[in-house]
Parts: sequence; structure tokens; C-alpha cells
Amino acid sequence: MEREEIKELIRNFIKRHKVAVMSTVTKEGNPEAAALEFGDTDDLELIFDTIVTYRKYKNLEENNRVAFVIGWDENITVQYEGEAHELSGEEEVKYKQLYFQKNPKAKKWEKNPEIRYFKVIPKWIRYSNLNVNPWEIHEIRI
Repeated sequence: MEREEIKELIRNFIKRHKVAVMSTVTKEGNPEAAALEFGDTDDLELIFDTIVTYRKYKNLEENNRVAFVIGWDENITVQYEGEAHELSGEEEVKYKQLYFQKNPKAKKWEKNPEIRYFKVIPKWIRYSNLNVNPWEIHEIRI
């Protein structure tokens, strides 16, 4: 399968899901994970929000590297590693709209003064389909 076909396969899979597990790391090096809603772009970027008092926000202040797992109930998953960047200004407006398109109920938190929005730029993604023999596994580095 060609690189662009793999990206399209991953893109379509990500678009069908609204919840992922995201992992961050504390400044002491301890892993922490949380389930969260996310949005996405055609460039395979992920968008999420968090509150400044939450553990993930504190962790991201120290280390912006994150990992996600998307999907699991159909024996198909996407593992995703990237760098999270807090959004502001015009970029925040643009990405929030994409996030709210996928997660309209999340808009109720928009006025909370402690909410922050992040965009994740992918560095490595693996698509695994365990429903076929041999398993279908594709990796891309970006």
C-alpha cells in the first residue's frame, strides 16, 4: 500500500471515532493516561481541550510529547505519537471550530476561563487491523 493510501486509511479511521486515550508524562517521568474527546484535521492532526488544573495540562507544560490510542472495539486501532501545542489567537479559533464540529457538546465548556485547546502534530502513527490473517499493520512517520 502506498503512503498516501495508508494516510487515507488512517484518516478515515480517525474520523469515525470521537474518544481516545491520551498519555502524557509527569516531570518525574511517570506516565499518566486519560480518555478524552478529540477532533481531527485532514493533515492527521488531533485537537483536544483540557482544564489548566488537570494533570495533563501540568504535564504538557513540562513535556509536550503525547501518545494516543484510538479505537479498540473492532480489533482495529491507531497508535499515535506526536507533539501537543497550546492554541491561541486565530489558530485557536480555527481549530476549535473543527473540534466542535466533531464534538458539539464540548462547546458548553468554551466560556470556561480555565479551558485550553491543543493541536497535536503527528510524528508516528501505526494502524493495526487484527481481523485479517495476516494482520494488516501500517506505520508512517511524519
